[in-house]
This record gives sequence, C-alpha cells and structure tokens, in this order.
Amino acid sequence: MSPLKKKKLYRIRLELDKLDNSLIKIIKKRSNLVKKVLKLKEKKNQIVDQKRIKTILANIRKKSLKNKIDPRITNRIWKNMIWSYIDFERRNFKKK
Repeated sequence: MSPLKKKKLYRIRLELDKLDNSLIKIIKKRSNLVKKVLKLKEKKNQIVDQKRIKTILANIRKKSLKNKIDPRITNRIWKNMIWSYIDFERRNFKKK
C-alpha cells in the first residue's frame, strides 16, 4: 500500500472510531430504555415478542432501501441487537 493510501486509510479509520464512540452512547441510551421496558414485564414469556421483531425488521428493511443501504447488513445488525437485548432481559428478569 502506498504512503498516500495508508494516510487516507488512517483518516477513515479515525472517522470510524469517532462514529463508534457515538454508537456506544446510543447503545447506552437504548439499554436504559430496555431496562425500563423490562421492569414493566410481569412474566418471562413476555420478553420475546415475535410480532414486534417482525415489524422492526420490516421497518429497518424499508428504511435501509430508502437510504440506499444494503438491507442484509442492517437486518443482521438489528437481529443481533434484538437477540442480544433478549438475552440481557432473560438474564435480568426479576420474578414478581
């Protein structure tokens, strides 16, 4: 790789790092909202809502296409995020 390309790569990676920092802040906000939702759930079987998952993924697909983003990327990201939060909820569910 040429020195010029290395420099460009470095700059792009710095931008990616800044973006990652922003994403971490958004994930923290989302996590706090998920904790609030979890407090409202009375039974463990309320954690997984297949209808809501399908709706979310359909909306993400539409938004991805509208914004010219490969929907396979966003679908995978959202599925992983959803199931990560489901795992979090299952681990933190307190029986009432």
